[in-house]
Amino acid sequence: MVDFLSDVHLEASEVATFNAWGHHLNTTPADALFILGDLFDVWIGDDTQDPFHLQCMEVLRATVKRMPVFFMCGNRDFLVAKQWLQSTGVQGLQDPCVLKFAEQKVLLSHGDALCIDDTDYMAFRQQVRSSAWQEAFLAKPLSERQQIAKDLRAQSKARQQTQIDYVDVDASTARMWLKENDCNLLIHGHTHRPATHDLGNGLIRMVLSDWEADATPPRLEVLRWTQELPQFTRISFST
Repeated sequence: MVDFLSDVHLEASEVATFNAWGHHLNTTPADALFILGDLFDVWIGDDTQDPFHLQCMEVLRATVKRMPVFFMCGNRDFLVAKQWLQSTGVQGLQDPCVLKFAEQKVLLSHGDALCIDDTDYMAFRQQVRSSAWQEAFLAKPLSERQQIAKDLRAQSKARQQTQIDYVDVDASTARMWLKENDCNLLIHGHTHRPATHDLGNGLIRMVLSDWEADATPPRLEVLRWTQELPQFTRISFST
């Protein structure tokens, strides 16, 4: 039994979401957990040591003692690095990567790299994923990084409000990724549009939900794989 989740967007002000996430990790019967990006609403470096993030790390350390936990960076927490992984015991994943279990191969991704029609974001993504940008950013004092991250989030929210349609995954690119990796199923997050899409020719795209406990109704969902049919089930729960 394997649980997949993404886009939890943990932050200190969202106490109910943190509690729901922690409760799930403490009680899930899963044998493994895959977190496909944006676990944190923002991550400005592995030297982050505020009480809230330390509390998140304690939850993960406790979970790792019971089952393997895998993490893939998202567009909000792409600066999670080796220090954080080593200190929590969480295992890092490349984006995309192929998961083999039972007789099935599944392609995993956060999903943002597939939203190719969002040209402004793709240019920004290329910039901030470069080693030069990251080295320069991480060399800045923590307080300066916090302000930069705050400004970038404000710009992102303002930009999203001007978009009539939220950019989605490009279907042809998703099909290409699946064929290149010899997979029939893609699981990803990022778009906050949980659904299952038929891409044709036996190719499937399954989208994970974002998490928000204070929404009406609450959005708290994992995608669970089991050996029984149906193999994939969406598990929703409330706080």
